[in-house]
Amino acid sequence: MKILIVGSGGREHALAWKIAQSPMVKKIFCAPGNPGIAEIAECKDIEAENVEGLYNFALKQKIDLTVVGPEDALAAGIVDRFKDGHLHIFGPNKRAAIIEGSKVFAKTLMRKHGIPTADFKTFDDLKQAKKHISTCGFPQVIKADGLAKGKGVFVCKSPEEADKHIDDIMKEKVFGYAGNKIVIEEFLSGEEVSILAITDGQTIVPLASAQDHKAVYDGDKGPNTGGMGAYSPVPLITDDMQFSIEENILVPIVHAMKKENRPYRGVIYAGLMITSAGPKVLEFNARFGDPETQVILMRMKSDLVPLLLAAAKDNLEDVEVEWHDCASICVVMASNGYPDNYEKGLPISGLEALKGLDNVQVFHAGTSTKDGKVVTNGGRVLGVTTVGKDLREAQKNVYEAIQKVSFNGAHYRRDIGAKAMHKKNYQDSPP
Repeated sequence: MKILIVGSGGREHALAWKIAQSPMVKKIFCAPGNPGIAEIAECKDIEAENVEGLYNFALKQKIDLTVVGPEDALAAGIVDRFKDGHLHIFGPNKRAAIIEGSKVFAKTLMRKHGIPTADFKTFDDLKQAKKHISTCGFPQVIKADGLAKGKGVFVCKSPEEADKHIDDIMKEKVFGYAGNKIVIEEFLSGEEVSILAITDGQTIVPLASAQDHKAVYDGDKGPNTGGMGAYSPVPLITDDMQFSIEENILVPIVHAMKKENRPYRGVIYAGLMITSAGPKVLEFNARFGDPETQVILMRMKSDLVPLLLAAAKDNLEDVEVEWHDCASICVVMASNGYPDNYEKGLPISGLEALKGLDNVQVFHAGTSTKDGKVVTNGGRVLGVTTVGKDLREAQKNVYEAIQKVSFNGAHYRRDIGAKAMHKKNYQDSPP
């Protein structure tokens, strides 16, 4: 088989790494890719949103399956174009991808179909939004409606803070047209978990649980980012909890989309808050999470390709997934200043020292090459990812590995996985 992966981040590098292990695959292309991906796939300089360019390339190369990474490509209708041209592609079409493309749509859909989520109101008028916030207790959560690279969500602890973020989103348009509407919702207390599942619109195959760390600094401090690290599995997600999530959230959302004439195929990502009243949905995403994909795929024993192909061909019912009995942790090395302004083009050293290690993979996210050397080219630069027999060992391995890689101003969270260490499973373990 020939596979085309669309995207250029850590998620796409992890997908390429896993897909390359499949005996079914003879050749992998990635567009546009990055230096890490280039070691296992042939990268093509075609941007992820260039739907026609990607379609023409896939047609010319006789690609057997295209796997879409970023949400922007899905929102641009890449799946519709490929299917119109009778090319197999993994991901939801444009009408279904709105579940991530519009938080107003997703929240309204959940309310209509009884899927547990935070209470909310939506606004397209700044004055009405501010009038409502003046009547609220705090904290409140304010979300830009559209795609904002994981940065359009704000937990506000005061009316003044809320007013500022409403102005930023709706008046200053810091997220462009994504801020034409906003969601104001109740703050949910609990612990966040990411549950991803593959679906062909009928059958659902849940993947291993993961926990993302959105805030830029230790202790969940600072602004939200695209994700500073993740771990899998999540001790909080017991078999009973997993069953509840499938029965009350995953199955209903796929059925709801079908009822709305937006049949959903691809990966559905449920960002959940595990509250005292049970799991509630914070958001749905229409693609693999980043950095959750890195830790999930490190633990996947099964070949990923049959799973993706079955979903794309609407015959997922006969596919099962096996997992390694291990834990995985990913720590993101970010540029100084991220998620705000940061410098690019800084040389990265130490990557060679981690190559070939069985329990370590360094997934490139924001990198490029300059004068034959790998340099920084984004806010989230690398995802250093390890496995261990349990989360404690995986954590030890990742922080030992990360010491061997450096670039000027690199920063990363030092507490990825710490929440899990306080769970019953680990409380008797040595520190």
